[in-house]
Amino acid sequence: MKRLVIMTVGTTHSGKTTFARTLEQELANSVVIDQDNHAEFINTHYKKLRPKQGPNTFKYAITQTIVDYAVEQTDFHLILCNSNTDRTERVERLKQFQEMGFISILVHFDLPEHILWERVAGSTRSKTIFRVASTFEEVLKRQIASGIEEPTEDEADYLFKIKNSDEVETAIHRIVSIPG
Repeated sequence: MKRLVIMTVGTTHSGKTTFARTLEQELANSVVIDQDNHAEFINTHYKKLRPKQGPNTFKYAITQTIVDYAVEQTDFHLILCNSNTDRTERVERLKQFQEMGFISILVHFDLPEHILWERVAGSTRSKTIFRVASTFEEVLKRQIASGIEEPTEDEADYLFKIKNSDEVETAIHRIVSIPG
């Protein structure tokens, strides 16, 4: 049986984590790997070790260690729940998984901006994950300004685009029915 790697793509508050957790419940033998959890762990226990500027290499190293363990020591399907907005990094990571025999799936959350702003305004999520930003509004503003390199069909074996919350259930059903 082939394993699946599902990678979510989208801005803050677009529904990536909710989708990943729901998919984990529906897709047997799967695990969510969420970088927000790693950021919160670092900020709670190892704040002094965080890079002061530039990429958060510490967080990426923790994530990579967890991914490596999941790939090498388990037979789980992997649900990678982070923003994955940079095309070059996405393509490279998915290519590595494909070379290991995984079926690659991208789920792009492309909700209208006004919905994202509404969600951010009403957010009760913990801000413990922040290293640089102080609000989710700041994160969303930065993500919109830098832009998301929209996924294309050639990046993965399957691509699902979520433009509204009503499409989530269909995407989950289709992913669960992908032959492995």
